[in-house]
Amino acid sequence: MSRIGKRPVPVPAKVAVTVDGKAVTVKGPKGELSRVFPEGVVISQESDTVVVQPQDSSRKSRERHGLCRTLVANMIEGVSNGYQKRLEIQGVGYRAQIQGKNLNMSLGYSHPVIFEPPEGIQFAVENNTNVVVSGIDKEIVGNMAAKIRAARPPEPYKGKGVRYAGEYVRRKAGKAGKK
Repeated sequence: MSRIGKRPVPVPAKVAVTVDGKAVTVKGPKGELSRVFPEGVVISQESDTVVVQPQDSSRKSRERHGLCRTLVANMIEGVSNGYQKRLEIQGVGYRAQIQGKNLNMSLGYSHPVIFEPPEGIQFAVENNTNVVVSGIDKEIVGNMAAKIRAARPPEPYKGKGVRYAGEYVRRKAGKAGKK
């Protein structure tokens, strides 16, 4: 049995969880999330906790046990506190700015790179070089941050590009000079 899956998920006082068969809806101060879970797990609510258990001892049930518990915990954390990913832009002339809701980035291409936020995602820019992606769904926040980073990933010679805050970029030596 999954060690992660065994632990019950605590529900804060300001969050309401509704379990309807395989569908779970979580409402909190930041918003509302709902998800339909796959076969093989049984989700039940006991007073101020949510418990996820495998339906039987089959391999599929055991594989999904810890995953489904983590997804429920992420939904509860998202509607109570929210999630955010920070990105740093490094390079001469590389910068970001907000235009309406969209994120407009100059990344050394001949055109600006524009990102439109999906539903429930907000962008913020600090000092033209720090981008903050925030929202209540951990999966969508992480995917949007990965798409922004993929527009110009950090290169190993000068370190220019978009990176996660605190990400270490392994540097390479350039060409050895001719003697």
